[in-house]
Amino acid sequence: MSWRPLENFDWNSRSCGLHGHATYAPTEEVLAAKLQATTPSGHAWRCLRCGAYVLGPPQGSGPANAAPIVLRGKALRDAFILRFLALERGIRGLLLVALAYGIWRFDGSRVALQRVFDDYLPALKPLASKLSIDIQESGPVHLIQQAFTAKHSTLLLVAGGVLLYGMIELTESVGLWLIKRWGEYVAAVATTIFIPLEIYELIEKVTWLRVTALVVNLFAIAYLVYTKRLFGVRGGHAAFAAERREDSLLELENAATSAGAPVS
Repeated sequence: MSWRPLENFDWNSRSCGLHGHATYAPTEEVLAAKLQATTPSGHAWRCLRCGAYVLGPPQGSGPANAAPIVLRGKALRDAFILRFLALERGIRGLLLVALAYGIWRFDGSRVALQRVFDDYLPALKPLASKLSIDIQESGPVHLIQQAFTAKHSTLLLVAGGVLLYGMIELTESVGLWLIKRWGEYVAAVATTIFIPLEIYELIEKVTWLRVTALVVNLFAIAYLVYTKRLFGVRGGHAAFAAERREDSLLELENAATSAGAPVS
């Protein structure tokens, strides 16, 4: 028996609980009659997300085909996953921008930092010797020494590259958080471009952090391309838009009304 902790989770009620209900009064009289009710407490309109009847006037009105598409069910779950990915991209982007600034600041203060490094490294050697550590040959010390000897132009290129990477990550984050299709494309393309680099880093040295990052990015690419039907996959944008319309409560009611079918 498979474990599905969110199988019975009501995404519609969760979203309405956090952001409030979404009601709309269509100008089509027959359809409008199916979306409203008179109760002992007053007039109520049906929420287009969770289906509950909400007391008070509707939040909007107009033709049914002009009504906003309210995310429901699977679409809300997808939005939750996208915003989780957006948060991860945003944190990574901010860290990369901070790192780029640190490299730039390091280049401007290299002489002072090298003096501190030269003064304090010998003081640490006696303690390191007692712990059987060859501090002069340690990885971090090697990296610091290589940075001190790097050319000014090299450090500027590194800082520029890291800054560009960070800005791309922040752009992905904004697009995914706002659930924009351009953000999904940017995320899919940018993540794919950096996969070879992550594989190279893993070949060089396997760490749990690198493995986790690779797995998350591979999942993000597969999820975005498949569920959002990017690059023409599974019918492309037309099929994706049709899927969203078909899941709309207003569209379901409208279709039932047009067909003369009873509405539960």
